[in-house]
Amino acid sequence: MGCGMSMRPMPWPKVPELTAQVARAVAARGPYPLAMRVRDELGELFAEAEFAEAFEARGRPGWSPGQLALVTVLQFAENLTDRAAAHRVRYGMDLKYALGLELDDPGFDASVLSEFRTRLVEHGMEEKALDLLLTALKDRGLVKAGGRQRTDSTRVLAAVRDLNRLELAGETLRAALEALACAAPDWLAQAVPVREWAERYGPRIHSWHPPASTSKRKEMALVYGRDGFTLLEAVHAPDAPAWLRELPAVQVLRTMWVQNYHRTVSEAGAEVKRRESKDLPPGRLRLASPYDTDARYGLKQGSWWTGYKIHISESCDETDVQDAATGQAMAPGADGPPPRLITGIATTDATVTDAEMTEPVHHMLAARDLLPAEHFLDSGYASAELIVAMKKNFGVTLVTPVLMNSSPQARAGAGFDRTAFTIDWDKRQATCPRGDTSTWWSPATLRGTKAIVIKFDKETCRPCPVRDQCTRSKTGGRTLSLQPREVQEVLDHARLQQGDEQWRAKYGTRAGIEGTIHQAVAVTGMRRARYLGLQKTHLEHLFSAVALNLIRLDAWWNGHPLDRTRVSHLARLGLSLAA
Repeated sequence: MGCGMSMRPMPWPKVPELTAQVARAVAARGPYPLAMRVRDELGELFAEAEFAEAFEARGRPGWSPGQLALVTVLQFAENLTDRAAAHRVRYGMDLKYALGLELDDPGFDASVLSEFRTRLVEHGMEEKALDLLLTALKDRGLVKAGGRQRTDSTRVLAAVRDLNRLELAGETLRAALEALACAAPDWLAQAVPVREWAERYGPRIHSWHPPASTSKRKEMALVYGRDGFTLLEAVHAPDAPAWLRELPAVQVLRTMWVQNYHRTVSEAGAEVKRRESKDLPPGRLRLASPYDTDARYGLKQGSWWTGYKIHISESCDETDVQDAATGQAMAPGADGPPPRLITGIATTDATVTDAEMTEPVHHMLAARDLLPAEHFLDSGYASAELIVAMKKNFGVTLVTPVLMNSSPQARAGAGFDRTAFTIDWDKRQATCPRGDTSTWWSPATLRGTKAIVIKFDKETCRPCPVRDQCTRSKTGGRTLSLQPREVQEVLDHARLQQGDEQWRAKYGTRAGIEGTIHQAVAVTGMRRARYLGLQKTHLEHLFSAVALNLIRLDAWWNGHPLDRTRVSHLARLGLSLAA
């Protein structure tokens, strides 16, 4: 079946004549298959030599990693399981054509795909497939630095069940007992009361109903806690085999118990207590599952989930921005908009905020030489400091809304907010609307951020006839808080821009990324992770991005880069009557 993982770099086989003849005959009666289009347009997209680091040259030659990469991409394009993907390779004419296989080629076992993904992760080659595709597209002028891009994030559910704290403790202890029962059954039989614990921890936690009363649930949580400490003491006892404590499930148990329980010592002896919510570790450190230790609890826009976040960046140039003369491949879609192609994927745990990813996303695009001139983001990614930093460090203009002035005067829409004051940065002085000048200018740190505090003398402000429109202080003078000059000037300019209709129309370009997220979820099933762990989830997202790019390229090659907006018959009638 060709299940080996060794390789000797060599060119992809040419499409056998009989395979080509049969595949084209089958494809003639319908839309040209994506797999065949990719082979015709891009040829040997994933060269074997690019994967040589992860695959040995010794042993019986196995399946080409380049071919397995293409199979994996097409698997995500159709949202197939490993077994279904292997079945498609065995029976699908289009895949035999794309891979250059004879009609009687038996394909491979489904487990080969899992081993292939594991090799990529172990050798840090998760990005390889997307890098190779983007390099090929850069050579054809379909993606390039400059122009416009947009980025947004969405939640990803981990491939584990959501558990409350009681269920989490019970399932973690059960998983550790299962691992020990497999690895050291004789030792476990001597260390714990197996019969009693088998009744308590035999079935998975989700298969039983927890006690209805709060008091009984609390008692059950303490029972779990005491049993967990009993097991940990046994594993770490001097006479216990040292390798037992190195089992991943035992290490997870220890971490989970440190996070959720503690023991106090009194005259009555040691007592196990469950940690209160205020004593739990920060969400970024807290484990959410005994099976996926990278997954975290996340909250965004009122939605809770367990898992990850994905950040998707894509090109969004208009027709007149893209240079149609950069390559022959521009010809199929030269009359319409260029294809919107995904240029970067970042995957994080669910606790990482969008603002924390603004700089890493730009580093990722810079590494591929695909930094845009303008980057459209929502307000979650941006701050005045980041707008300045991205322009200074990467030469990228962030097109994003910023938080408006939150002073009492600005919120009320009455009185003198900060914009009513004239700031002389060189003289380090502010002038109020009545012409009086400040008497105090001092650098400060407000909530961890560098700032400048400006004060007006109370003797100047006290007799002012418009004092009520300026400050709510009964005795003191007006106080202003500014950010450092460069940041404050950018912030003022951005706030001024946001009120302009032309800027709002331009910013509407950002909304298109929502459609990309919807396509990723609907086509590749990106909302729920297939695999456990951050690295394999990131690998899944990267292959999904390659699949989406190929689907979009296929539409563009066929002259349909973007679907037309659906218009109802009633709306069409209304438009015709208006005309």
